[in-house]
Amino acid sequence: MSIKKVINFINSYKLFLVTTHTSPEADALGGQVAFLRLLRSLGKDAVLVNEDRLPRECAFLSNSDEIKIFSPKLSGIEFEAFVILDCSELKRCGQVHTLNTSGKPILNIDHHISNQYFGQVNWVLPYASSTCEVIYRLFKAMHVNIEPETATALYAGIITDTGSFRYPNTGAFTHQAAAELMRCGIDSSAIYRQLYQSIPIAELKILGKILPMIKRAAGGKIAWFSVSQKSLGVTRVDFDLSDQVLAFGRAVEGVEVAVLFRENRKAPEEIRVNLRSHGKVDVSKVASCFSGGGHKTASGCTVTGTLAQVRAKVIRKIEEQL
Repeated sequence: MSIKKVINFINSYKLFLVTTHTSPEADALGGQVAFLRLLRSLGKDAVLVNEDRLPRECAFLSNSDEIKIFSPKLSGIEFEAFVILDCSELKRCGQVHTLNTSGKPILNIDHHISNQYFGQVNWVLPYASSTCEVIYRLFKAMHVNIEPETATALYAGIITDTGSFRYPNTGAFTHQAAAELMRCGIDSSAIYRQLYQSIPIAELKILGKILPMIKRAAGGKIAWFSVSQKSLGVTRVDFDLSDQVLAFGRAVEGVEVAVLFRENRKAPEEIRVNLRSHGKVDVSKVASCFSGGGHKTASGCTVTGTLAQVRAKVIRKIEEQL
């Protein structure tokens, strides 16, 4: 779809509700606050509502304190149009979509190849590294100045979804966008520290509990971790450790795919599955078998069952590609 239709959509309304997927990370949240700042630069406004609270490492993002957590009490919230970011399907934003009781028009902005084009206006760029890269393009197309706080949010999203420019989804344009964001006055080293080097000591100890749980399958080509709330001995982890865990798993010699299985704290019968690949296995195809999605080298899904049941099903699907 042409970016002109996206611009026309934005120009047609004054007040927006903006959301993103459950368990949001820096690409989702960076895109969300950057989109809010875009709207305000245009004399418009938005309400930010998410299913889940933001992880601690993203609290430094400007305007993140404006994000409301979904509650049925928000059912009377006023808005003219609904914007959904970084979601391949409507249900990825959790219960937030139920706030759209009167069927307000939806703008769907995403970069996942598995996107289901559920909006009235869909701007999906599968070749983009991240949703923040897509929104960067929107700033440029609308000739809106990118302030340092906005640039920080966009850069945080880009380095998160590209693994700090290490993943295959990093293209030439990604580097060009990052370079311009740096020229906007951001502190790239500080952003990296906030995202990856600010783990609380208590949660670093939790990482120390998870890493020895590593197991291998398929002749050592799959490395997996199975984490229950009981095994951690804690009720809640405020820092998202999945990237750190999977980075270690994928770094093991001979491993093509790393998988993290973990119980949903709110619903133990649901298992969150995060997958990372070097590229030989398309983990987005694995995730799509379980109503999930993502990218060829980084995907996820939520599957109902016990840890053992879900683990067996997912590993079987991965082995089909090896």
